Amino acid sequence: MANHPITPPSELVQQLCDSAALSRSFKNISIREVDVLLILEAFQAGADQELEACVEWLVANQWFLPEGKGLTTFRAARRTKPPSLKEQALLQLDTLNADLAMHGRGCDLSQIRRALEQLDD
Repeated sequence: MANHPITPPSELVQQLCDSAALSRSFKNISIREVDVLLILEAFQAGADQELEACVEWLVANQWFLPEGKGLTTFRAARRTKPPSLKEQALLQLDTLNADLAMHGRGCDLSQIRRALEQLDD
């Protein structure tokens, strides 16, 4: 991997690889779903790394005092909003499905998934 300022730490890369291997062991999770989860995790890690680089620059150039109120507000403004109730429900459904599959009790949850997906965020 090329050495670039936004290159993730090797520990994070290993964690994502381990997470992918574990997720692929569940029978009812498609490779695409695993890939999407990994992409989202990697994207969030990159965004967090960029945010901290911006904070460091702001402090170094005396825009804010270290850990002052302005930096807390800045970080809060630049973070994504928490997942919606719909997103949380879909994640819980995926977790339930994976747990059931891991214990050999898989079932078809597609109707619940379709109903949740039709809800507004």
